[in-house]
Amino acid sequence: MPNSLTVAIVDDEAHMRDSISQWLELSEIPTQSFASAEAALAEIGSGFPGIIVSDIRMPGMGGMALLKRVQQLDPALPIILITGHGDISMAVEAMRAGAYDFVEKPFDPDRLADLCKRAIEARRLTLDNRALRRELSDGTVLLRKLMGRSAAVERLREDILDFAQADGNVMIWGETGTGKSLIAHAIHACGTRQGRPFIVLNCAAMSDDAIEQRLFGPSDTAEIRPIMEMTVPCTLCLEEIEALSPAMQVRLMTMLDSLAQEAAEGEAPRVRLIAVCGQAENDATIKEALRQDLFFRIAAMEITAPSLRDRGEDVLLLFNRFAQLFAEDYGCEPPQLTPNDAANLLRADWPGNIRQLLNLAERAVLQSRRGGEDVSALLASETSEEAEVMVKPLKEHVEAFERMLIENSLNRHNGSVARVMDELALPRRTLNEKMAKYGLSRADFV
Repeated sequence: MPNSLTVAIVDDEAHMRDSISQWLELSEIPTQSFASAEAALAEIGSGFPGIIVSDIRMPGMGGMALLKRVQQLDPALPIILITGHGDISMAVEAMRAGAYDFVEKPFDPDRLADLCKRAIEARRLTLDNRALRRELSDGTVLLRKLMGRSAAVERLREDILDFAQADGNVMIWGETGTGKSLIAHAIHACGTRQGRPFIVLNCAAMSDDAIEQRLFGPSDTAEIRPIMEMTVPCTLCLEEIEALSPAMQVRLMTMLDSLAQEAAEGEAPRVRLIAVCGQAENDATIKEALRQDLFFRIAAMEITAPSLRDRGEDVLLLFNRFAQLFAEDYGCEPPQLTPNDAANLLRADWPGNIRQLLNLAERAVLQSRRGGEDVSALLASETSEEAEVMVKPLKEHVEAFERMLIENSLNRHNGSVARVMDELALPRRTLNEKMAKYGLSRADFV
């Protein structure tokens, strides 16, 4: 979706289209103009990245008819109607029919600009929510979010694809900040339940009564059906499952036994359970907190999110990616890692894992923008003296940094091998050999 959404101006009078366009562009709002509703409809679809400002009275299809057609295409697409002095009753009718608002001629340009800005923010929120829903139902998108080339991440992707094709319950382990919730979403989205409901309950944040009501009912509203009364297949994700009380653990066992009976009769269980633990697999408190019989019902399949310190040079790849994204958000250039920065990132212990790295990348971008501390200084400020230092051979540090330099250069030059050769002072044969060694393809950067 574009960073700046567009206002589509629909008016049969050229001078009015030009005037509105000039007023809005003075407020830094991009516009495009259409001389008729028919011409606008030929360009505007359900995913239109913007809003509509239309005159209510036009030859052929007027603003009211345009509103009705757009409502059929996308009920959440805001339309602001421009009315004449005698059209107030029609404008009120349009508001009831779903128009965002209206302005009366002669109108205040500042008020129109303010209306457009508010409508654009409403549209941006709608499109962002739709994009998020698409991502959460698209397994390939979610797998791409599991960035990295390390063996640990490759195994994780393979496990997700394998488990996604099954109907058994899954237990997800991992330290804080390793992306366990993303893994749960990916298992759901890559399997046969793709596009079906994915329901998340945080056991540590909900009372027993709230959890039981959500699982078994009765529901407070007709729109939310208890999970065990749902007729379509769904996935239930219980986060921090170790926080369940003993009484709720018994109720959950009853539910799982009922679902297992459905499976025994040859039907896929309506509810697939994915349990996300708040701690790593080797934390004995998890197994102590759960009844043994419940644990074995849940842990039919187990998957562990790898810690960041076990992912090698993925640390540099992730840092550069996060820094690039934050730099785009803040409108500045991402910080360039020095060899010392890269070495410190690679040997850090990362107790907060990816979440900690993400926070560091944002701080580094902000500091870089105002000429503050470098990445190594920021990292040192949040690393305790007692933190374990992961010692790695010099060869690994050199190769990781070399790969990062080549990848960054390919990114900057959109895959232009000639420009990368000039920037890094490498002969073509040497560059080709190193790209092959590190699994880098020019096509990935074009």
